[in-house]
Amino acid sequence: MKIARTVALSAAVLALGMTTACAGSGTQSTSSTAASSSAAAGTAAGDQKIVLYSGRNEKLVQPLIDQFTTKTGIEVEVRYGNTSQMAAQLLEEGDRSPADLFLAQDAGALGAVANKDLFQELSSETLELVPEKYRDAEDQWVGVTGRARVLAYNPDLVKEADLPKTVEELNGSEYKGKVGIAPTNASFQSFITALRVLEGDDAAEQYLSDLAGNSPEVREGNGDIVKDIDAGKIPFGLVNHYYVYEIAHEKGIDYTEMNVKNYLFPEGNIGSLVNVSGAGIIKHTKDDEAQQLLDFFLSEDGQKYFAETTFEYPLIEGAPTPEGMPELEEIETPDVDLNKLEDLETTIKMITSAGLA
Repeated sequence: MKIARTVALSAAVLALGMTTACAGSGTQSTSSTAASSSAAAGTAAGDQKIVLYSGRNEKLVQPLIDQFTTKTGIEVEVRYGNTSQMAAQLLEEGDRSPADLFLAQDAGALGAVANKDLFQELSSETLELVPEKYRDAEDQWVGVTGRARVLAYNPDLVKEADLPKTVEELNGSEYKGKVGIAPTNASFQSFITALRVLEGDDAAEQYLSDLAGNSPEVREGNGDIVKDIDAGKIPFGLVNHYYVYEIAHEKGIDYTEMNVKNYLFPEGNIGSLVNVSGAGIIKHTKDDEAQQLLDFFLSEDGQKYFAETTFEYPLIEGAPTPEGMPELEEIETPDVDLNKLEDLETTIKMITSAGLA
């Protein structure tokens, strides 16, 4: 049963679409691609067509969508952009949106759309595929993959025994000028939003102020940070876990040949937040094709694709874990409700005010 949400999201996400840079697995394209040339006026019931708004990278998810079309005969028109942009477009279009399904790379954007009552309630069959902590408390969206925050480091420059126990320690003088961050990236912003949820805005502002005062190495994206760690330019970086795998894949080598290792902060430190990519069906969608595509994302084939191709954590029971990473349930994650990560506007203001972006 859906209940009224108490958190209102204003035009914030519209602003986010202008201010939030691309995030997650590579640079997002704002161009539209399609498995068909279907018109943009939405889908009629049973017409074997669907419009997907994707905040996920085209290069990474289009092959999976092509598999879906081959298997089902359902044509998918995909509109790509970064997650914030696509969320902003959905909020602007409202009931007029041609979208049937929204695929986002973080829970915050899904929460923003859900707060505007633009998703329909998902079936229990779909929801029960995914652990409760990785889906919406009001059944509006469900996680598709898990993405762990890590401290990436160069083992040639840093001994494992010398790694910090908390992300806050990185603001100490011994780490000055040594830590790579990507403040305009959605994953960093979600991390700060989680810090606000867990410890309050004052604590988050102090953390950002201390971080800015410690001369971090600012990069546009997480991939840039991992490349510089691998090259020995910087010893540390705050990124998501899968970038070391992606960069190794780009270089045509095994991830173990990289001069980069992932480190998970212990004891539920906020530095080891596990966020999700996820999806929700747009409220006005009447036909079944959107449900079928969501089911495909959560199928064994879909989850195996994400684990082996994008190196994210699958969320259904029994799916393989990315090689070299602990099982998802073994990660000591902070106790943060992902449903409360929708207020990215305040986070971005804090990051900007701290002089990090």
